Amino acid sequence: MAEVKPDHKVEDGASYAMGNNVDPKNVQELTQYVQTLLQNMQDKFQTIIDDLEKNIGDLMTQAGVEGAEK
Repeated sequence: MAEVKPDHKVEDGASYAMGNNVDPKNVQELTQYVQTLLQNMQDKFQTIIDDLEKNIGDLMTQAGVEGAEK
């Protein structure tokens, strides 16, 4: 089987990122977008978790299981 050789060295990666002429404003906008997206995802997952905990508690109460409190 043929050996696959990378086009660049690992050491080149750091200089590649720094060598790009990226507008800092675009980086800030992207950072803000990603942070907002992650926060929204976290909020949605927390809502799902809260609903699941409530539903499990309700089911345990209906089943007569002790310790359904949180």
